[in-house]
Amino acid sequence: MSDESKSAEEPATTLAELYRQTDLIDEKIQALVDQRASVSLQIADVHRVTPSIDAVDGYQPEREAQVLRAVASRNTGPVQTEHLQRIFREILSASVALEEPIRVAYLGPEGTYSHTATDRYFGHAVQTQPEPGIAEIFHAVEAGRARFGVVPVENSTEGAVNQTLDLLTQTTLRVCGEVGMRIQHCLLSNAATMNDITEVHAHPQALAQCQHWLNATIPDAVRVSESSNAAAARLAIEQPHIAAIAGETAAELYGLTTMMKGIEDEKNNTTRFLIIGNQDIAATGDDSSLLLVSAPHRPGGLRSLLGPLEDAGVSMTRIESRPSRSALWEYVFFINVNGHEHDGHLTHVLEQLREFAPLVKVLGSYPRAL
Repeated sequence: MSDESKSAEEPATTLAELYRQTDLIDEKIQALVDQRASVSLQIADVHRVTPSIDAVDGYQPEREAQVLRAVASRNTGPVQTEHLQRIFREILSASVALEEPIRVAYLGPEGTYSHTATDRYFGHAVQTQPEPGIAEIFHAVEAGRARFGVVPVENSTEGAVNQTLDLLTQTTLRVCGEVGMRIQHCLLSNAATMNDITEVHAHPQALAQCQHWLNATIPDAVRVSESSNAAAARLAIEQPHIAAIAGETAAELYGLTTMMKGIEDEKNNTTRFLIIGNQDIAATGDDSSLLLVSAPHRPGGLRSLLGPLEDAGVSMTRIESRPSRSALWEYVFFINVNGHEHDGHLTHVLEQLREFAPLVKVLGSYPRAL
């Protein structure tokens, strides 16, 4: 065999060997995933029979947060940390589903950003339950039709979601977690080319968030408001002249072509979602707490609420006010702070606040968003 023939064959032989190596690694990964799932089932059995362990099944958000943070700390590349965490999120989700799938309510219909946030936080092995409104999500969890709910609470460009805040003042549910999601709008359609699009349908907020791009790219297309971006996507399925503004989840779900990604005018547009449920979450060492407080009705009332936080060195990350339903021109404040309600320094602050504030309630302590 000539040297030229050997050189021609070597890349193919090398590639075949590399494929064989990946096949062997895949077999090991699969065996380890099965082994891990078996141990997870044993852990769930211990939770059921051990009264001292404060959990009703194998699902513990605080434990999952610790696992995902450990994944990040171990990562040395070349796979990005975010991608590794998503892989492990799915492994955790599948392990919990072996015992009993968790039902999670979110703001529907299918294909919304709330749907995507649900998948990102819980993984794809949960049973998802679309609801027509935020109030219905609260009702579903309160009535036991869903174990958890995913509700939007804040958008970086639109501000607070007031309905969510108002419902938090009325419910006995706890905030069990949070997830932040970059909102990347896409133009979805079955049109042959951009020039064939004569209408763009989307939720009014999505239309507003993409108006500069629309003006510059398809200025003659009529813009039509819909109840949701997912509803717009459904319209575009069989009407090629219609384009919808939605996320990539909607493109996959409804079989639409992504004509253009990232058409939003504000590239840092992010929505924060809260996870609501009946479960108290144990401390992880890197937690957030959401407080609901009202200020004494006197000059300097708000400052008196913030003083104990500052004195104790508690970092306040957000504050939002809403009108109180108990009295005219009085307000309640939603305050996000770093720390868990059972951390010593935060417990002391809460005790101080309760000495003079008309209302002090911890809506939930939970792992900080990854």
